[in-house]
Amino acid sequence: MIEISSLSKSYGRHKAVDQISFEVARGEIVGFLGPNGAGKSTTLRMLTGFLPPTSGAGRIAGKDIFRESLEVRKDIGYMPENVPLYTDMRVREYLRFRGALRGLAGGSLRKRLGEVMEICGLTSVRRKMIKTLSKGYRQRVGLADALIHDPDLLILDEPTNGLDPNQIRAIRELIQNLGEKHTILLSTHILSEVEMTCNKVVIIDGGKIKAADTPENLVNSMRRAGRVSIELKAHKNEVEPLIAQFDEVTRVVGESMSNGWNRFTVFAAPKTDTRLKLGQLAQEHHWPIRSLSRKSGTLEEVFVELTRKD
Repeated sequence: MIEISSLSKSYGRHKAVDQISFEVARGEIVGFLGPNGAGKSTTLRMLTGFLPPTSGAGRIAGKDIFRESLEVRKDIGYMPENVPLYTDMRVREYLRFRGALRGLAGGSLRKRLGEVMEICGLTSVRRKMIKTLSKGYRQRVGLADALIHDPDLLILDEPTNGLDPNQIRAIRELIQNLGEKHTILLSTHILSEVEMTCNKVVIIDGGKIKAADTPENLVNSMRRAGRVSIELKAHKNEVEPLIAQFDEVTRVVGESMSNGWNRFTVFAAPKTDTRLKLGQLAQEHHWPIRSLSRKSGTLEEVFVELTRKD
């Protein structure tokens, strides 16, 4: 659905986006992540035709995003971070107006209006002025606007920005349902939402792509993916050197606890699990074990590891 190759955007000497390349397959929900100023919004604006690139190439649904910009826009539903709405219009009136701008008319427009209001949960507020709606409902109107022409690709920039937890949950469920019929590129800062919603993640920082894979693969490949915590009743100076001898172990951190107990955090190579070896070691030396667990990584830890500056 999306094919981007060596795409760049410069403002004078500053490169906001620096030769990025990635692909999004049809039917995927892809999280597009990065810290503030990483180049996310610039990339989305180039994909949607709002900004011309400095160099590079891109295709959406097989069409060149620069030479066939008007045709590409027919395949895209774009919801910007701050949804621009005509607040003095009623919900149905506004969506009818937006549908007409997209070339819908007559029965086709009436049918599609009913569909998108049902999909986005707007039927009950269809006659209300947009300015009277809550933030959550305004986001739904923006999403309905992006959907009105039934595009193949939805590009959503911070769709849950400023929402409360209940509203975030509702929008998340809505996006998951939309993913059954649409390809979705989702830019957000809420990493837990990406873990629950997306089947692929693209991380950008400093205008460059740092990673592109499934959330599971990114977590499993991170440096701290093999962390194991064990609590033993044994001296730190005796335990740490023995654990450090394991081939896959990169670091051991001991922490003193009460009554002679110590907690050891064992950092190991990705895709390894040292729990069996640690249990055997404790048994050989007759060290009492109070707990032994593997600490699962998170997408947040992956994000920090790839984008931190130290």
